[in-house]
Amino acid sequence: MKKQLVIALSLALCSFSFAQKKEMKAAEKAIKGSNFAEAKAAINQAESFVSAMDIKTKDKFYFLKGQALYANGAGSIEDIDKALESFDNVKTGYAVEIVKLKQDVTNTLLKKGNTSYESKDFSTASKFFEKAYGVTEKDTVFLYYAAATAVNVKEYDRALSLYEKLKEIGYTGITKQYFAIDKNTQKEEPFQNKELRDISVKTNTHIKPFEKLTDSKKPEIVKNIALIYVSNGDNEKAIAAMKDARAESPDDVNLILSEANVHFKMGNTEEFKKLLKQATTMDPTNPELQYNLGVIAADSGEVDQAKAYYEKAIALDPNYINAYINLSALILGKEEAIIEEMNGLGSSKADDKRYDELREERQGIYREAVPFLTKALEIDGESLSAAKTLMNIYSILGETDKHKEMKEMVEAIEAAAN
Repeated sequence: MKKQLVIALSLALCSFSFAQKKEMKAAEKAIKGSNFAEAKAAINQAESFVSAMDIKTKDKFYFLKGQALYANGAGSIEDIDKALESFDNVKTGYAVEIVKLKQDVTNTLLKKGNTSYESKDFSTASKFFEKAYGVTEKDTVFLYYAAATAVNVKEYDRALSLYEKLKEIGYTGITKQYFAIDKNTQKEEPFQNKELRDISVKTNTHIKPFEKLTDSKKPEIVKNIALIYVSNGDNEKAIAAMKDARAESPDDVNLILSEANVHFKMGNTEEFKKLLKQATTMDPTNPELQYNLGVIAADSGEVDQAKAYYEKAIALDPNYINAYINLSALILGKEEAIIEEMNGLGSSKADDKRYDELREERQGIYREAVPFLTKALEIDGESLSAAKTLMNIYSILGETDKHKEMKEMVEAIEAAAN
């Protein structure tokens, strides 16, 4: 009886081994013929035998399963995930083949990501870029692309986790670029790599080879982390993120401005003003900084100080349109007290006389504002706010022709906008 049992068991094992080999061969043949549906069916049949496979056979199974799921790039993103997991289960052998397949997977994911990006499907593009990074976790630039595209569609929580990962791994995005001077044009020309640049120099079409490093992406990453924290109402983490970045790059004006903006969003006006002044000291020729200081001064009721900042912005950039508009707003702001006094006057002769004085003073304010609004329109003929304000001013001043001209301009701008 014992002998018969051993024989029966041996026959069962042979049958079991034959079945798994049959399914594996079927899968291998289907993969070679690019019949991936058939390959997956055979793999599914062989899967029930995995626990009984030896290491070598098991490795071949996982290798074939990965190929069947990947389907030369035709597999879904879920299938690609499973394919990569299957490749990772291969313990011995197929190392060269798997490296090549993983590179193919990366290229496929990037191609799909770029296609989605070009069609403005940023959410899907972001997921493909993240998957491309996940294949080997070496090409960190793909993780950066994933985070940036997630921000485009306001998937902030997901973007935050990606940016935090970039910060954790110390991603900077700094790359070396290769340049040389074109002998004919005497202009610097970029090259895709050092080899192409050096060939051009050797063939004497270019001279004076040199390299440049691109700017670090870290300030942008930290800034976006902070802004997402602000958007989520987590202001303390936002400020901490900015301070960490500034500790590493104390001379980076953009980081100071980013922290200033976070304080502005939080309503910390004094801290915002302090940081803005610090940035102005570091970059005194930046008109935007002067303008922003003007806005803060105006909001704080410091009219003369605001006027000085706006004038400084215009001195640095004569075409800074918002400075002209805000200067006119400062001037027109004076009329509120005049109107209040006019409305409070009675009907006596003294009151009538005062009314006429105030009316003249009010008209003087309008005339003072006109040059700034006119300049704003010269800079931008589509500035609806400047055109409307001028139209109203000319109406009050009784300058009929100019009022008519501005009215036509306002109507034209509004029609174009619609």
